[in-house]
Amino acid sequence: MGQSRIVIVAGETSGDNLGAGLIRALRARRPELEFEGVAGPAMVAAGCRPWESIERLSVMGLFEVLWHLPRLVAVRRRVLGLAAAARPLAFVGVDYPEFNLGLAARLRPLGIPTVQYVSPQVWAWRQGRVRRMTEILDLVLCVLPFEKAFYDGAGLAAEFVGHPLADRVPLEPDRAAARARLGLAPGDTVVALLPGSRRGEVERLGADFLGAAAWLAARRPGLRFVAPMANPGAREVFERHLGAHPGLEVLLTDGQSETALTAADCVLVASGTATLETLLCKRPMVVAYRVGRATAAVFRAFGFMKAPFFAQPNLLAGRRIVPELLQEEVTPARLGAELDAWLSDPARAAAAVAEFRRIHEALRLGASERAAEAVLALIGRSAAGGAG
Repeated sequence: MGQSRIVIVAGETSGDNLGAGLIRALRARRPELEFEGVAGPAMVAAGCRPWESIERLSVMGLFEVLWHLPRLVAVRRRVLGLAAAARPLAFVGVDYPEFNLGLAARLRPLGIPTVQYVSPQVWAWRQGRVRRMTEILDLVLCVLPFEKAFYDGAGLAAEFVGHPLADRVPLEPDRAAARARLGLAPGDTVVALLPGSRRGEVERLGADFLGAAAWLAARRPGLRFVAPMANPGAREVFERHLGAHPGLEVLLTDGQSETALTAADCVLVASGTATLETLLCKRPMVVAYRVGRATAAVFRAFGFMKAPFFAQPNLLAGRRIVPELLQEEVTPARLGAELDAWLSDPARAAAAVAEFRRIHEALRLGASERAAEAVLALIGRSAAGGAG
């Protein structure tokens, strides 16, 4: 077995950032460790040698994945072959569960310890998957506090490590500094638009997000809009949708999501990790989620959704704090009205901010360091077992 090698696979931007933090924390404890796998720019900068780029994996939705299935299968076959040949100390899948659990299922029988960093939402969608996970995983690293109890009940080793974003984002955001960096005046009313990081996601939400901005601008003259773009592909799609609103001014930034969120009075955001970042920046938000029609039909027909909410702030609070709009509910008028409600009710916004602060403190545990310790402990147990 590769005595100093760990294979790590991420499938999108948020996983790339999580993976980079884990690599740095592992290297701080074991400088001799080497990392290979599927990586984005953050993981590469942290020292991971990329077999493939995460851009090759970045798709979402059941039928959208089917469309790209031949490419995904080819990538997984190549990664599996390289990982099996490397015989690493451990395999770590970072989020992207459908892809990574498939790799784990083939690597664990080879005696390679398998870790899933970020729990799949098995507590919300298709709970029966946990039985399969107990057969193919040695450890799940949970970033949300309620997930560990779910796995404990299923007999699968799990550790709640907190969330690296909660460690990075300050407890007290500096709104004045954020506005200064973006050239926004202290007295401006600012709405941030975050339509997602994947091209398909921005295709499905971008037009309605900009329609909501236009709806709101017509009712609140002088409103400022800022839209941090996750990557060039997302920006290209969003700019095309923006062309349908020639009178609408939106400040587009490359990255700088934390700055834009901190500067905003409220936020319109696609469901996903960006909602957690919005919570940590202590901003009231409206959360939207839309998948392709065929995917949505399958989810409804088979009753895959089990959780009462899909927005992370509501899941973490255990109650509905922010509006969450799904599929056909996502319209410019509905989104605009929900944003307007936040802007019209400072007391409600203040109550949400107070709850977000409480959640932030609960998630701020030194996640990358705790995750690294858990991975190294697993490697140690595996080595001891092999020696025995």
